[in-house]
Amino acid sequence: MAIIPTKKENFVIENIRPSIEGGRFMIKREPGDKVTIQADIFRHSHEKYDAAILYKHSSQKKWKEVPMKLIENDLWEGYFIVQNIGFYEYKIIAWTIAPEDVPTESPVMKLRVDPKYARTGTWYEMWPKSQGQDPKASATWKDCENRLDYIDDLGFDTIYLVPIHPIGVTNRKGANNALKAKKGEPGCPYAVGNSFGGHYAIDPELGSMEDFEHFVKACKNKGFRLALDIALNCSPDHPYVKEHPEWFFHEPDGSIKFAENPPKKYEDIYPFDYYNENFQALWEEIRDIILFWADKGIDIFRIDNPHTKPFPFWEWLISDIKEKRPEIVFLAEAFTRPKIMHRLGKLGFDMSYTYFTWRSEKWEFEEYLKELTQSDAKEYMRGIFFPTTPDIFPTYLADQGPAAFKQRYFLAATLSSLTGMYNGYELCENIKSPIKEELHDSEKYQYKVHQWHEPGIKDFIRRVNLAREAHPAMQEYDNLRFHYAENTNLMVYSKKLEKDVILCIANMDMHHAQEGTIALNMQELGLSEDAFFFVKDLITDESFVWRGSQNFVRLDPNKAPGHLFVVKAI
Repeated sequence: MAIIPTKKENFVIENIRPSIEGGRFMIKREPGDKVTIQADIFRHSHEKYDAAILYKHSSQKKWKEVPMKLIENDLWEGYFIVQNIGFYEYKIIAWTIAPEDVPTESPVMKLRVDPKYARTGTWYEMWPKSQGQDPKASATWKDCENRLDYIDDLGFDTIYLVPIHPIGVTNRKGANNALKAKKGEPGCPYAVGNSFGGHYAIDPELGSMEDFEHFVKACKNKGFRLALDIALNCSPDHPYVKEHPEWFFHEPDGSIKFAENPPKKYEDIYPFDYYNENFQALWEEIRDIILFWADKGIDIFRIDNPHTKPFPFWEWLISDIKEKRPEIVFLAEAFTRPKIMHRLGKLGFDMSYTYFTWRSEKWEFEEYLKELTQSDAKEYMRGIFFPTTPDIFPTYLADQGPAAFKQRYFLAATLSSLTGMYNGYELCENIKSPIKEELHDSEKYQYKVHQWHEPGIKDFIRRVNLAREAHPAMQEYDNLRFHYAENTNLMVYSKKLEKDVILCIANMDMHHAQEGTIALNMQELGLSEDAFFFVKDLITDESFVWRGSQNFVRLDPNKAPGHLFVVKAI
């Protein structure tokens, strides 16, 4: 038998948006963002009513109130501004104006405000052991420190370090992923741990912990943020193997299982069993590892292969750390199926790797970028674009020259507010492995000397990065809009933030000049249909006066991969 309600509820408040799975997961914002909330609000009978949003930061006790307005057909809208990183709560209330009644409240929703560097950043991925000049020995933290001026001059704001811990000896991999290392080969840093320590230790080849702390201080003095790759793997020599054998998977004979990510096999590492009999201790230990390096000055943690770990683990870990240290940011290195990548974003990862590297056609980019930046995904997933990584060197760059490398960086740096570059990319290193999708003689398995003095495409990268730094529109993630071009080899897109307007026209053909008429959506640029306007290319310094939406362009890849225009009304 139905129970007669004792609480008077005059209103229906439904379809609150933005919302991720009905409020199961939090939307994400950055300080200063305007959080616009919409909902369908209505009641029985004809009395007039009003509505408002109540919100507060988790550190506050009192709710703040902002009004909502009726838009149309029972759709109401209001907004509030978030200023502080951390967690916010908000809810909607509605009440009858006369006769006045007790307001009806929606369920409390939550959102998370992350640091601005969760939305925008220009990363330089540094392989610490390869920053020196000796092909038979590791570079040191001092060598890394000596390269900071170079990286700063290129316009990067974040230095991203691959794992820096002692490397296992047992089953150590050799050059080009050979199953057995030769004497003197360093092994792969993703096989963490040996007699010098594990995830809390520094590889002694690089120097001491004091040397690392000096490097961190030098980075901070130059204004760099620091990202660290966390590989939750253990070599057979890691201290955990003896101290906590229950933390690992075991074969029927009792031996510990090595890792697999089919079709890849990793004989030099053991994966954790996240649901072992003592799993709570393992989870807390991983949390403490991250907090340890955060105390050392790491701002961002790039998590290796998060899709191979349980979802509840990530939801607990990120939430627990963010409650203690809301300034810490997490990047998911998950090149996997789309729904898993999206789930990791919902669970709390600030940013994610994407399929950017495998997109090459104009229609692929437009379709994928609309999914990332104009669908509900923009509420919880920020995509970072790297042209290459230590694991990924696409075929279309193999044996190619500067034009191809410029084009891919141009796309990465102008389509997303988050971009990065693997060290050596600026030198157009282009020899692909004959057997896998990565560079030949990969520094993942050997010492390597880069020819940092070579010009490569440094001037081009510097120009693009300086434009990203100077123009707030390029630092926003979800303001990307596409325009029309009759030539399918030309991709036209813009970013606008208040009066700062950026217009990009990319030549999708790395080898030939392309030309044609483009048709701009003038409203997206903040211009009237027949307006005269001025465009200046931030790469070539060319400038033009255009009128109206239709204009002609010609792009030669040997000159520049595209136009990076700043737009000014006349």
